[in-house]
Amino acid sequence: MGFLRTSIGLFACPAYVGLFALWLFTCVPVNANEQTEKGNSPAQALREACDQASFQHVLHPAIPIASAGKARAVWLNRRLMIWPGVDKAGVFRLYHSARGQILAKTHASVAGADGSVPVDAYPGEIPNPLATRFKYLKDGATLALRDEDLVRLPELHKRQLVLVKEDVGGNVIDATSVQWAGALDDLYLAANKEHLGVAVGTRSTRLSVWAPTAQQVAACIYETGASKARLVAAMQWGAQSGVWSLSMPGDLSGKYFTYLVDVHVPGVGLVRNRVTDPYSISLTTDSKRSYIANLSSPRLKPSGWDRDRAPGRVKASTDMVIYELHVRDYSIGDVNVPVAHRGKFTAFNYAGSAGMKHLKALSRAGMTDVHLLPVFDFATVPESGCVTPVVDAAGMAPDSEAQQALVMAVKDRDCFNWGYDPFHYTAPEGSFATNPADGARRVIEVRQMVTALHRIGLRVGKDVVYNHTSASGQSEKSVLDRIVPGYYHRLNAEGAVENSTCCANTATENMMMAKLMVDSVVTWAREYKIDSFRFDLMGHQPRTVMEELRGRLKTETGREVQLIGEGWNFGEVADGARFVQASQLALNGSGIATFSDRARDAVRGGGAADNGESMIKRQGYINGLGYDLNALANAESAAADLLRAADMVRVGLAGSIRNYPLKTYLDEITPLQRIDYAGQPAGYASAPSEVVNYVENHDNQTLFDINVYKLPVATSREDRARVQILGLAINAFSQGVAYFHAGGEMLRSKSLDRNSFDSGDWFNRIDWNGADNYFGTGAPPKADNGGDYGLIKPLLTNPAIKPAPAQIEWTRNAFLDLLRIRASTPLFRLTTSAEIVSRLKFYNTGSGQIPTVLAGHLDGRGYAGAGFRELVYLINVDKVPHNLRVDALAGKPFKLHPVQARKNAADQRVARDARFDPASSIFHVPARSAAVFVVN
Repeated sequence: MGFLRTSIGLFACPAYVGLFALWLFTCVPVNANEQTEKGNSPAQALREACDQASFQHVLHPAIPIASAGKARAVWLNRRLMIWPGVDKAGVFRLYHSARGQILAKTHASVAGADGSVPVDAYPGEIPNPLATRFKYLKDGATLALRDEDLVRLPELHKRQLVLVKEDVGGNVIDATSVQWAGALDDLYLAANKEHLGVAVGTRSTRLSVWAPTAQQVAACIYETGASKARLVAAMQWGAQSGVWSLSMPGDLSGKYFTYLVDVHVPGVGLVRNRVTDPYSISLTTDSKRSYIANLSSPRLKPSGWDRDRAPGRVKASTDMVIYELHVRDYSIGDVNVPVAHRGKFTAFNYAGSAGMKHLKALSRAGMTDVHLLPVFDFATVPESGCVTPVVDAAGMAPDSEAQQALVMAVKDRDCFNWGYDPFHYTAPEGSFATNPADGARRVIEVRQMVTALHRIGLRVGKDVVYNHTSASGQSEKSVLDRIVPGYYHRLNAEGAVENSTCCANTATENMMMAKLMVDSVVTWAREYKIDSFRFDLMGHQPRTVMEELRGRLKTETGREVQLIGEGWNFGEVADGARFVQASQLALNGSGIATFSDRARDAVRGGGAADNGESMIKRQGYINGLGYDLNALANAESAAADLLRAADMVRVGLAGSIRNYPLKTYLDEITPLQRIDYAGQPAGYASAPSEVVNYVENHDNQTLFDINVYKLPVATSREDRARVQILGLAINAFSQGVAYFHAGGEMLRSKSLDRNSFDSGDWFNRIDWNGADNYFGTGAPPKADNGGDYGLIKPLLTNPAIKPAPAQIEWTRNAFLDLLRIRASTPLFRLTTSAEIVSRLKFYNTGSGQIPTVLAGHLDGRGYAGAGFRELVYLINVDKVPHNLRVDALAGKPFKLHPVQARKNAADQRVARDARFDPASSIFHVPARSAAVFVVN
């Protein structure tokens, strides 16, 4: 294994002499003071570190007073760095200390350093692509290392580094740490091609971790997830890649491991961290140890896994009809699932459960995909001993705070969370497994779930969250930052971690964070047969990385794996500040889809951040804007607002594509990209495959709940159900990818909770039998809703708002009909913008329109498989019926769509009253109805 030179000395590495030899330690130097202070050997110290309760041990604390505590300078590559805001005139030196003891006080000379290297002012311009990558940095001193010092960089980066500007007498004028991602990416380019994590063969097991700044790394091997370490072994340093690796004889599948990483942590000192593998494929309880296995092993494959194939119903992205579902929501209240399997991956194995019967019905009607909220390992749910609060609603009022008090009292210990707090990206979540202590069970049970969904005709999508981690720094649940401090996260000008996404933002513009994301997604697609991915806050990722991922998925799986995501433009990366984002306006031509908020906001009314009376005042297209005003609505602007909203809904119906020409309410024929949407182009996509249409998802209030605010209080239960279907119909008839929230077809309510991520099962339940939609089951949690209790509580106590089972059943059946209609013809699923421009025409537009009626015509002539020569859909959101004359369609034999005309059609109002008179060219559309007419 050679020799390892450190600032502490030279250490020979004896040969490895057997897998489970008694405590063997090789090739890892330990600070001599540790042995003296503790009275034990280096091997004993490491053995204790494998098993001790603490996940970290500070070998040498940092000097508490230093002017170099912030990282205000930035490495651009191995040679260049920039110090924003600092004049380049003066003397610059880079000081280093293996033990992190540098003291750099202004007006004094540097103390505690092991040495330094000179840094010179760089005379030229920063070359591309560095200038582009670091364009966000302010002007300052551009500095360069000398050629003779470049060879020392790998050693220097294992130490505390402080960049100092000195006067001629050697006194400190200013000092700072240096952000080093640019240098590490340049030095260790070879790491991008390395296999990281576990690799198990028949004769050996290999562990590999990228830790270029670590002074030493060892691996602790455990027989089980709870036993003491059987072995601690040194890992070998790869100077070209920065990867530490360890090869051990034999197949160690079923064992567990952690790493011991000795690394300098800014502000803390030289630290020994016990940490799990960032590339963990599975773990033991509460993610304490990583699991060793080969995911191709027959022992990890449930019956029929090798034969399992995804249903072949999605030929193009626009064929996708997605159902967003949380694993725990799916089964936690399903009495047809054994108690031990409720809320687990294995709940999907019960074909006779109410939930599975419901999914089968959706699949038969035309749903193609289930998208699961995060199922990777997340940080917030205790995997052993989590509790479910007992809420006995008997005697509790619909607006009582007692229910939420019981839920919130155990929110940090309960079994529920959405899961947007990543811990290990590539390992299944243990709280969803029947035995979180068994790393194999997680793998097997996810595969069983995928097989069960494939078997009923549903592809499986997965929500992924690579834009942040649950923790950074030296937190116990920080993995990446405790291995390579300051690399994996996006840093601000002071060197602190950005958190615009809620938590510790990751930096996928850095090579190895991009690699981690790409490798992780490819693993899920290849090893778990995941069919598509939804990226949380995808706008915080570079477009180039997303495109690289798309190509890798195609290459390694041999199939098209669809990528969709939130393309919101905000935070430190907004408007391309750091790179070309994977955002709404920047993904044209990529084939990657973003969620469109254009029609969503118009349909619902208002915006996602509304609170107080604005939630009521700002009505939407389906819930009364301009035609059924509630008590707080602004009557003066309602008519104009309704016209604008109608046009924005048409934008969504046309797939939000840039070049679709729409006659607006101002009588101007305008490409959608020239219509304003909050300062952005309303039409932003180049193809319908780049747009996801939706009117609700897990975020914010459910569609039913937002309509509770906006509809007049006196609105009947029956009309509330009809309004729900209007919103779902607009989505079903829109060009692009259709996306629906689980339970929306059953009037799902969260008792007006606007943010149920940690609101427990009580506020997130779904009753697949349709007996209850759970409206009025207590005031929602106070933290996010308490400020609006004055508005919320009177609504919750109004018994006329809560639907009866009859309305829930009607809505469910009407939604199934919408799915059948969308599935009946590819005209709702056109694949190019040219097809939409040529085949979709809106009637009833301009200033003379009936603004409460949408009329879209789809031309099926010459379109393979269209099924219909022509199709017209009409959506009347008004409280009263309307007659719409379309002279261009006079004399044509339009009939009600077969789904809506059949005897047992869900919406009998449409079946009975919707009609077309060819002689007068008049369509009659009943109140609050969506009707589709066809010419065969």
